Amino acid sequence: MHDGTLWIRAQSAMREYLNAPSPFDEDGWLNTEDEVEVDGEYVRILGRRSEIINVGGQKVYPAEVESVLMEMEGVVDATVSGEANPLTGQIVVARVVLTAPLARSELKRRMRVFCRDRLAPFKIPVKVTVDGETRHSGRYKKIRREA
Repeated sequence: MHDGTLWIRAQSAMREYLNAPSPFDEDGWLNTEDEVEVDGEYVRILGRRSEIINVGGQKVYPAEVESVLMEMEGVVDATVSGEANPLTGQIVVARVVLTAPLARSELKRRMRVFCRDRLAPFKIPVKVTVDGETRHSGRYKKIRREA
């Protein structure tokens, strides 16, 4: 770990991608670009630096908000991302897949009530949309950005 970023090294790591610069430094370490917290011998992965949402200078990790939303009754999947906002820099946006149809206004109300005691106010989604299916890549990573 360096500067709150996870770096890894292994004896059996690849050297590089064909026709691309090596992702490893001169000592064989790879920057994962994952932001982490260290507590003694424990490391908590917070999320990719490129996916951090900046709300008025405050950091929001999509995975944290997604895990809270996944605890909500009726939510099958949740994907959180940031959207540009002229006042705060970004706002938190959630796309959810539900077990049953629900009016967006009712969903937003329930979500705010549910998140109130679980997340800081700036982490609660401002914009909510309902998706018909989960959004994952072929490697089952969440697709947070629109193509």
